[in-house]
Amino acid sequence: MPDGDRPRVLYAVEHAVARVTLDRAEKRNALDDITIADIKATLAIAADDPAVRVVLLDATGPDFCAGADLAQLDRIAAGAGPLENLEDADALGDLLVRMRRLPRPIVAAVQGNAIAGGAGLATACDLIVAADDAVFGYPEVHLGFVPAMVMALLRRTVGEKQAFELAALGDRFGAADAYRLGLVNRVVPAARLAAESVALARELAGRSATAVGLIKRLLYGMDGLSFEDAVARGAEVNVLARLTEDTRAGVRRFLDRKRATPASGEGE
Repeated sequence: MPDGDRPRVLYAVEHAVARVTLDRAEKRNALDDITIADIKATLAIAADDPAVRVVLLDATGPDFCAGADLAQLDRIAAGAGPLENLEDADALGDLLVRMRRLPRPIVAAVQGNAIAGGAGLATACDLIVAADDAVFGYPEVHLGFVPAMVMALLRRTVGEKQAFELAALGDRFGAADAYRLGLVNRVVPAARLAAESVALARELAGRSATAVGLIKRLLYGMDGLSFEDAVARGAEVNVLARLTEDTRAGVRRFLDRKRATPASGEGE
């Protein structure tokens, strides 16, 4: 079936986990306008579904995502004008912002190559599980280009010095180095990637949905705040959390356990 005649992104929900799967293996799951729009649409469905607690972003085929579709690059090489280029950039930038603001946490399962925009897509997720043979890279500099929107995420994830090196040299690096840099949370054998990423997503789905949502909102909402303002923002979220039924029920369970075992210490 021609690429344009079928969905670029698959969507399924099981055990409170919405699985969003890039399905352009023949194109190495490259990003074009349609694919980016399809990812946005599926994330919006997940955000509106009360049964969904976690989003798992994965991909079919040997690669997670090889970056921009060749058709996108052809437009640049052909001398697309400022407005057309801005439209392309805004489409990807808007996706990254939506992922950051999504009230559900996003877990990425990365196999094979996650390069350029593909590395940016993974970086925008809240947690990354990588196969031990996965390869990451922000190689835009080799084309005289810049991983511009992704830089906002990269510098927050690995720090300024490391972000500059990754972007300015544009070298590719493996999963072990990605873990060392703090880009990846877990590295697993390639044969175990699907099972391990699903297990992590389901474990996260087993936590309080309101607490996890508040954690995500607070963590990213602290960007650019002074220490004092960040603590004040934390205090506001602390109050909000105390008013949720999840917190009240959790505290009641904790107190019931303590009263049933009075000799135990304080805390868990």
